[in-house]
Amino acid sequence: MSNPVFSRSDVFGEPRRTGAAGARRGGTATYPNQTPAYGTPPQPGQYGQYGAADQQAMDASQLDAMYQSPSATTADTRRLTYDDVIIKTGGLLALLVVVAAATWTLVPLAVLPVVTIVGAIGGLVLGLVNAFKRNPSPGLIVAYTVFEGAFLGGISLMFNSMADGAVLQAVLGTVSVFAVSLFLFRSGKVRVTPKFTRWLMFALIGYALFSLLNFVLMLTGVAGGEFGLRSGPLGIIVGLVAVGLAAASLIVDFDSIKRGVEAGVPAKMAWSAAFGLLVTLIWLYIELLRLAAIISSFARE
Repeated sequence: MSNPVFSRSDVFGEPRRTGAAGARRGGTATYPNQTPAYGTPPQPGQYGQYGAADQQAMDASQLDAMYQSPSATTADTRRLTYDDVIIKTGGLLALLVVVAAATWTLVPLAVLPVVTIVGAIGGLVLGLVNAFKRNPSPGLIVAYTVFEGAFLGGISLMFNSMADGAVLQAVLGTVSVFAVSLFLFRSGKVRVTPKFTRWLMFALIGYALFSLLNFVLMLTGVAGGEFGLRSGPLGIIVGLVAVGLAAASLIVDFDSIKRGVEAGVPAKMAWSAAFGLLVTLIWLYIELLRLAAIISSFARE
């Protein structure tokens, strides 16, 4: 997977077979510490909510009441739903925007660089901590959002001073790419297959290596300018490739969430799903912000 939040997860990652022999015979996927999905018949040696001993002790009225009661829903069983993911993601995005706007408007320019650096470091550390946690921590995810909001507020002001209107273009671009990615995924026009995920993984590694090389060349002064190797037409091409990779990552994220919902994972995993989406959306926004500034710089030349 492209997003470590999903790829390292036992519930959002690729299903694990019951063993090598089971995989060869088409064994079913299992998730650790997870009860069977609602409606799954009890397996040999297992007792459901109403086991064999309980059924013998039931009288006719109790059995009648049980069969006439409505079917359990995901809310009753506390399974993950799409609504859970949407609510958590929307709340985190709202907090991110509020903190970013407050940083932009309220923090004095003299201390803004410090706030931006602290936000970047804090977001990086908490992002790694949350990505490697097996069980989500809402408090740490909210703290990550606050740090990232401070970072985005400072860097957005910086890029907007370099290219007026860059922030508005990046916001509209992020919303548009997210909508298109969701449409392509829901329509089935783009399917997440093992080949697709392998291609995305290699492409992301290549992009990361290029970004690291560009950063080193800028630090050493070999590649001058505001964007190093990412200046001019090459910078625009690389920026468009990065946006495409972020869009592909969103599609993989959607597939991971769909797999988690269908598997009936615990509702608390909505925090992990929302955090994973937030990470990809922040990356997409920064790439679009940089791309807008590169295009503006190229147009002035």
